Amino acid sequence: MIDQSAYAQVARAAVERVLSVERNAVARAGRVVFDGLRAGGVLQAFGTGHSRSVALELVGRAGGLVPVNQLGIRDVAYYGDASPRDILDPKIEREPGLARRIWELADIRPQDVFVIISNSGGNAAIVEMARLATERGHPMIAITSRTHTAEVAAPQRLADLADVVIDNGAPYGDATLPLPGGGAVCPVSNLTGVLIAQLLVAEVAGHFLAAGETPPVFRSANTPGGDAYNDGLLETYGRRVRLGDA
Repeated sequence: MIDQSAYAQVARAAVERVLSVERNAVARAGRVVFDGLRAGGVLQAFGTGHSRSVALELVGRAGGLVPVNQLGIRDVAYYGDASPRDILDPKIEREPGLARRIWELADIRPQDVFVIISNSGGNAAIVEMARLATERGHPMIAITSRTHTAEVAAPQRLADLADVVIDNGAPYGDATLPLPGGGAVCPVSNLTGVLIAQLLVAEVAGHFLAAGETPPVFRSANTPGGDAYNDGLLETYGRRVRLGDA
């Protein structure tokens, strides 16, 4: 029998660790993102597997930054010539060349900044996207598990390529509560990843305010005037920020 309070304790400790140990990394990342957005760039967010949910946390939501675009494996079907069946394999994230296909379907500009999320930091699509970004001179922020990525046997890992690394504090394998017969339950990377994403948003918004500018932030579409306000902000970016599938 696993007491659910055990996970609550692990989760609380993980959150407290992010708020203390990763505070400076989040601050550095916030400055990088702010500089890119103020120069007319977009924050390009990419994750595969369950890390997609952390990327999605940054895109098209009330209280979130407007100039954020989510890159995803689905793009090769939504905007490219792949069929939906082609992307159903959960192991597709290990396919060489996939990130380049995703990249070529997006409107990426020189001022853009990347945030790439991966707990392990070693899958082919993740590393390839990070390499494409850094080789083209884009600042790149990684949200990853330093503990897990240290065990990944790969020529390059996400953390090796990043300008700023924010550690999500997840253990090797992500799940936190061991089972008697082997394995474990209750992963933590998405919990801390979403927290990091919102801390990053707060940091960027703070920089805009300090500069005497209104942060480009979505209002809830479920409030009076919300849609009109958001549409006005989105006009600046056009299809660089794709929300129809967010």
